[in-house]
Amino acid sequence: MNYLITGLGNMGSDYEGTRHNIGFEVVNYLAEKQAATFSDGSLGYMADFKYKGRTIYLLKPTTYMNLSGKAIRHWLTKLKIPIDRSLVILDDINLDLGVIKMKPKGSDGGHNGLRNIQQLLGTTKYPRLRIGIGRNYHPGQQVNYVLGRWSSDEKEQIDMAIDKSASAVLDFTTIGLQRAMTNVN
Repeated sequence: MNYLITGLGNMGSDYEGTRHNIGFEVVNYLAEKQAATFSDGSLGYMADFKYKGRTIYLLKPTTYMNLSGKAIRHWLTKLKIPIDRSLVILDDINLDLGVIKMKPKGSDGGHNGLRNIQQLLGTTKYPRLRIGIGRNYHPGQQVNYVLGRWSSDEKEQIDMAIDKSASAVLDFTTIGLQRAMTNVN
């Protein structure tokens, strides 16, 4: 069985280590743990590894966050992976720092990456793993906040959330969405 795990983020050194790139950080962490190497593919960087009889593809779209749906649609089609064996990992300002939540479907919640995925896939019914980045910003400063880097105080919590998220991804691929949600949520 094949799975597509997409970490949302933006390419380039300007965005490395920012709150908005937490999805990239999770798939990077998974790739490192599984000794998988990313290579340049159509609309994104791809890596894959075998885990308990499954092939897990990791995707970091190069389309920028707001056009992530284009890369996801391309790779789901190319790899012939059904949408229910796809998981999108992203930041969420509506969750407290370090809290992770897995869901089978939902609205975009104001997240432009999810909005584009929803438009291009034609559904809100696809699994996603949201990682809380908190709302520690003043009114009108949301963009600066999500594109800002982790403080040293936040980094420890986020490193734990990344590790827990990587475990949740492996659960998703082995014990299924519902049981993985029970473990995560």
